[in-house]
Amino acid sequence: MATKKRILVLGGGFGGVYAARDLERILRPAEASISLINQENYWVYQPLLPEVISGLIGLTDVVCPIRQLCPRTELVMREVQKINLEQKFVTVSPGFRARQLDIPFDYLVIALGSISNFCGTPGMVEHVRSFRTLADAISLRNHLIHALEEAEIEADPDLRRKLMTFVVAGGGFSGVEVIAEVSDFINKAKDNFPCLRREEPRFVLVHAGERILPEMSDNLALFAQKLLAKRGVELRLKDRLVGATSEKAQFKSGLEIPTKTIVSSVPSSIPPVLQGLSCEKENGRLKVSANLELVGFEGTVWALGDCASIKTLSGRSTPPTAQHATREARTVAKNIAAAIRKQPATPFTFEGLGKLGSLGHYSAVAEILGVRISGFLAWLLWRAIYLLKVPSLRQRARIALDWFFVLLFPPDFVQMRVVRETGIARQHFEAGEVVFFEGDLGDNVYIIESGECDVLRQSGGQETHIATLGPGDFFGEMALINDMSRNATIRAKTTMNVLLVSKCDFDTLKSCVPAFGDVFRKLTKERSAANQKSENSAAAN
Repeated sequence: MATKKRILVLGGGFGGVYAARDLERILRPAEASISLINQENYWVYQPLLPEVISGLIGLTDVVCPIRQLCPRTELVMREVQKINLEQKFVTVSPGFRARQLDIPFDYLVIALGSISNFCGTPGMVEHVRSFRTLADAISLRNHLIHALEEAEIEADPDLRRKLMTFVVAGGGFSGVEVIAEVSDFINKAKDNFPCLRREEPRFVLVHAGERILPEMSDNLALFAQKLLAKRGVELRLKDRLVGATSEKAQFKSGLEIPTKTIVSSVPSSIPPVLQGLSCEKENGRLKVSANLELVGFEGTVWALGDCASIKTLSGRSTPPTAQHATREARTVAKNIAAAIRKQPATPFTFEGLGKLGSLGHYSAVAEILGVRISGFLAWLLWRAIYLLKVPSLRQRARIALDWFFVLLFPPDFVQMRVVRETGIARQHFEAGEVVFFEGDLGDNVYIIESGECDVLRQSGGQETHIATLGPGDFFGEMALINDMSRNATIRAKTTMNVLLVSKCDFDTLKSCVPAFGDVFRKLTKERSAANQKSENSAAAN
């Protein structure tokens, strides 16, 4: 009897989830087990994400639990930290206990998508909002409402003007849909603010090309440009965002626009975990064969979606759209099944059925099987097609009800505040409780506020007491500085309260304040010397 294979899918977007669904449909449980790794336990219906900004769709109505979509698939809700293609295992981030997990595989599907990449552009990381995830949509919506609230009570006309100016970079589908929903939302919501009713908000869409919507035909793109301009959106063509501060957006042409809101749907790159892979890449993405197999790892690893450089048999590069990702997923599932059953592989041949783009306010552009439609009819077609493509009947019903109620009642503008996690947290331990074990990963530095703890180390199968720490002492820094696992176990001796500084914040302080890092490096050397002396003394006795 053949050994049951393990299939590992990385990513919970269209590519990853649909690949898992198709694998469940094609393969019998006895043939293979399927696992999917994703940081969230839900899948997002990306095409409708811009409508979350304006409140046309509820915050959770564009998501569906992955466990419901893929009932036979094991979900691992962790971050992918390392992919070892040669030894066939994937390392994921720690959970509640600070220990990494290595997950082996027989077949691997890489569908990790792309991320916003603002590196090398001054001020972009700090002041430009990306728009890719549900968290991005919620954050942008909250920011827009906050800008309106502040503008309502602001006496300084210059600052009020900045608060009422909104800049979006990127004239593709995502950027156009975002500026359309932002302008719709602001124009409707400002009527609820007495001081803003006569205020004219400013909306700016900047695009490096000669026209927006380069994916569409010239006449549809021109229709979109005229419609947006009619609604008061300024189009900055043949220009691009090159910098940002907390007060303004800076463009390549030299123009500077004072604003407190900058959104960008470009540029993008593959996640860092894929950038370090020892495999061929093309245009910054993973290079795959016609069968979507990763070049150099054919028969074992497949890649699809935004992270892969995919061409159809006609030689055309596939755009990063849902219709292509779902077809790529189907091809990958068929080819994995073929590999398990020793059958020939199938090439990816899908060229696309058409393109749809919403312009907000009951208007859209569509190009279906060569037929070009614009305006209200295209908007109806856009909504009908996307609604039918929602895989969950429950979510489909909720979205349809959202659209129906918006016809009767205006969307709300409630700001959903969430508790912001700071870099410093507090923890309480009772006597005898372990803070961390020897061999755990270094994830925090601990500072004792009150109480005492023992530092213990395993030696020759026995636990050796190294030291006792009290108020004002700190521990855990050695693993972070040396990038290694914990070299001792820490157990509370008495009731103890500690402050936690995360590894990310600790590294930031080290790099920005050299004296901070010097103090901890000096302490590390002193403790290492003391530990060595203690071990030598124990060995002599």
